[in-house]
Amino acid sequence: MWRNYLTVGLRALAKHKSYAFINIAGLALGLAACLLILLYVRYETSYDRWLAESDRIFQVQATWHESGQPVSANQSSPLPLRDTIGAGFSDIDAVTIVYPGRLTTIRDGQPVYVDAVSVDPSFFDIFNLQFIRGSARTALSNVTSVVLTESEAIKQFGTVDALGRTITDGSSEQPVDYKVTGVIRDLPRNSHMSLATIFRFDPSAFDEVSEAFKGWGAMGQYHYVKLRPGADAARINAALPAWEKKVIPPETIEGQTRTRADIMDLKLVNVADIHLGVAQLTAMTPGNDARTVATFSIVALLILAMACINFINLSTARAGQRAREVALRKVLGASRRQLIVQFIGESLLIAGLAMLIALTLVELVTPYLAAYLDMGLRIEYLGVNGFLPPVFGLVLLVGVVGGIYPAFYLSRFQPAAVLKANQSASETQGSGRLRTALVITQFAISIGLIICTAVVWSQTRFVQSVDPGFERDGLIQVRGGWRLVEGGNYQAFRSELKNARGIVGVARTNLGVAATNKTIIGVMPSGGAEITQMGFYRVDPDFFPTMGMRLLAGRLLDERHSNDLIVRPPEGSEAAPAGPPLTVRGLNIVVSRRAARQMGFADPAAAVGKQARVGVDGGDPVPSTIVGVVEDTRIRTARDEVEPLIFSYDPRRTSLIVVRYRGTAPSSAMESVQRVWNRFLPDAPFEGAFAEDLIADLYERDRARGAIFAGFSVFAILIACLGLFGMAAFTTERRTKEIGIRKVVGARIRDIVRLLAWQFSKPVILANLLAWPVAWWAMRDWLNSFDARIALGPGPFVMAGLIALAIAVGTVAGHAFKVARLNPIHALRYE
Repeated sequence: MWRNYLTVGLRALAKHKSYAFINIAGLALGLAACLLILLYVRYETSYDRWLAESDRIFQVQATWHESGQPVSANQSSPLPLRDTIGAGFSDIDAVTIVYPGRLTTIRDGQPVYVDAVSVDPSFFDIFNLQFIRGSARTALSNVTSVVLTESEAIKQFGTVDALGRTITDGSSEQPVDYKVTGVIRDLPRNSHMSLATIFRFDPSAFDEVSEAFKGWGAMGQYHYVKLRPGADAARINAALPAWEKKVIPPETIEGQTRTRADIMDLKLVNVADIHLGVAQLTAMTPGNDARTVATFSIVALLILAMACINFINLSTARAGQRAREVALRKVLGASRRQLIVQFIGESLLIAGLAMLIALTLVELVTPYLAAYLDMGLRIEYLGVNGFLPPVFGLVLLVGVVGGIYPAFYLSRFQPAAVLKANQSASETQGSGRLRTALVITQFAISIGLIICTAVVWSQTRFVQSVDPGFERDGLIQVRGGWRLVEGGNYQAFRSELKNARGIVGVARTNLGVAATNKTIIGVMPSGGAEITQMGFYRVDPDFFPTMGMRLLAGRLLDERHSNDLIVRPPEGSEAAPAGPPLTVRGLNIVVSRRAARQMGFADPAAAVGKQARVGVDGGDPVPSTIVGVVEDTRIRTARDEVEPLIFSYDPRRTSLIVVRYRGTAPSSAMESVQRVWNRFLPDAPFEGAFAEDLIADLYERDRARGAIFAGFSVFAILIACLGLFGMAAFTTERRTKEIGIRKVVGARIRDIVRLLAWQFSKPVILANLLAWPVAWWAMRDWLNSFDARIALGPGPFVMAGLIALAIAVGTVAGHAFKVARLNPIHALRYE
């Protein structure tokens, strides 16, 4: 019996080759798109689930709610947590700190930076990483030990057999040797952590550091805890606010007693939820948005639904052609159940053939998609995360869902009515309306995806071109500038660099383009009763002209005014700075427009000369005079609000160098900067980047996701076109005699083409009424996640509607023109 079913199914496909091609091709495209998105979604949701006992490992995240600042959700957490959180909760089995940094080493004769972290020995108790040389028990026996990843060991020594070898860190003035005591397997790509070299954390390194760098506001590290079996993380999270108020000491600022517990919330987040979590600031590796993953999942379902709609439409349209076959089968004794099994079996056969083609497409596309998205996408058919179960599941789902209605529809033909009328074809009442409804749904999905693609593309272009408040073109940013400051040779470096061709400005700052660092301080405006929080950043007088920032009122910081400069003793010196302390003599500052407004000055000029008390270095408030107001600067991403900024002249706390060039090629300017750098710092790696590239990197993932979204929209449009072409071919075939009669009575070719094109245009026009409200709601919600965004005008909606209409008319018109040109004699002899 099954052999008979298969034979009949194959004969049906062979008899209507064009119908079979359209059906199988449409399903194959839909299944391929669905599988690719499934691959992407499974990868994004698999982060850190490979860790042993991952359900017990949690990261402590800190969210700050500071007055005058946007909510800041960080993966990092305050330094004192290392010594306090374990004792505060009995359900915590182990605690470790991960302190990120970089070391400088020599590779192939050139100095290079290597990512490094310092951890407690308990790190390997929490993270059960695989050692291929050495063991977790002895790996970090002292502070001169280092553990390398497999790939880093090969880079350093050409082999994983690196135990006992020495790696030298040249980051400080005196190079330090570390002995390799372990080599671990590289972490999988789907991990929120980035590890290359692992050192032992040395608490004594913070003995001489000021409170600002080791107190409850120091956010330069990560903390992880491992809970005891059966412990409830939700219970700990509920108890954390009270614990914070008990542990974090209060501070007195301007006579007000405050505690950071009032503006900071700690939370335990499972490692498997970090990558798609709310907190993405200070992440070790780029995270993703759970909403983005959910959106792609919905797109996969919509594309699959479109493929099924094609299948249902073409099956019901062609079903009438098999009316006599069904009638004869019933006369010969076939039951309705047997007919339903026959037609669902044919549906499964088509779905199976389409899946084979889809898998071929997925195998071909996956390497390119993985490279474009910079992901470790890989197809594995067997195993826990094997691809075979979803493949078989999709074949069954598509085969049954796509074939169940045609099967019931075909099996209910009445033999007497069909054979009595000598019908070879039959049309059940209402089936035409169903097909029209399905076509409307299909094009509504296509139009919605076109609108979303257009909005995403426009927003991505907009955020890269929005005015940042400084001159982005012709700007180079160099990391590691602190080396020149500490070495005392910055001025010589600056002088030589300014003599280079095309270099017109050189400056120091600790706030660079595409900045991720934040220094937030408490500010009390003159006459104000409330402390507000603002960004406080260190620059030199050359910073503003070099960046091209616009002065709105007052003056910029200057060497000629003694109160402009924060005087500090040399690093490591115990001598006090000359002159009265900063809190007595005061400080001159420059603020941004938003900072001035936040202090209560609507007009920038009104802020000049006014005072505020500023908590410099986290110490006692310093009376500060506003000497200038500059235009707001969008120094971070377009998703972030423009930050209220305060600038001080504090060269000893700068870490970056910015260089302005004009009248020379970008490559020549970069070569000039690198040449001078290598002359002054031959042992330090050069890390220079163009501001345009830094901005582009900020949005690289958004741009890649937008391009992938557009690609899947094209998939959807192709599927819709295939279905529409099949329906047009079927309709024109059924109306062949009508077309012949129309031509005999005087209808011209263009009249017939217009008639058929209009018939298929009406569903597309109606589809806009469904697509536009849904797309507007979805895109408005997405755009609201940006501080700088385009206006959601009618352009994308009208454009999507016109594109869909043009596609529909173009698809139908070609076939209609071909039929309309037929000789009326042949048309009247049809059937």
